Amino acid sequence: MRPVLIAGDSLMTSWLRSLMEVAARADRLGITVTRLGLILVLLWIGGLKAFRYEADGIVPFVANSPLMRFWYSDPGNYKTHKNPEGALVAKNRAWHESNRTYLFAYGLGSVIVFYGLLLCLHPWLPQVAAVGSFLVVVMSFVTLSFLITTPECWVPALGDAQHGFPYLSGAGRLVVKDAIMMGAALVTMADSAKAYLRSHGQSVAI
Repeated sequence: MRPVLIAGDSLMTSWLRSLMEVAARADRLGITVTRLGLILVLLWIGGLKAFRYEADGIVPFVANSPLMRFWYSDPGNYKTHKNPEGALVAKNRAWHESNRTYLFAYGLGSVIVFYGLLLCLHPWLPQVAAVGSFLVVVMSFVTLSFLITTPECWVPALGDAQHGFPYLSGAGRLVVKDAIMMGAALVTMADSAKAYLRSHGQSVAI
């Protein structure tokens, strides 16, 4: 029986090695999918900023951020003018107009779409795509700072024992995903930088 076990172990080891070799060669595919994923998210989410329901949804993040709140004319009163997704409350929409909610969203959306377009230039201008990826890293860092500045990122104390840190609300779960986006942008930044160096005849340390 022992030879059978040895043969079985050898077969399993060979199968596992073959599987790992295939997985190891998937790094290029992984980087391509990562870049396409970033482009898709940036263009889609950035484009949605032109629609008012999306602009309404980011108000708590902007109003509480020391880096952004100055763009709004009345950031302190946003809680009384919240619009649930899909709801149309005319007086709230009017307040957001005067608060510059939509004007800011148009600007932010344009910037996000611009970042996505920079990443699209990787095949032709990898140095530009590398800069675009770096800007996405910075953007993700700013987004993650909302976990500190935005109370709505945490489950409020409304009677349940599970509230506050570490209990992320829906808004908090949305924000924390930018940790993945930051990592993905670092990967594409490095890949674009390597492509630029190779195109100029420079060796790239792996």
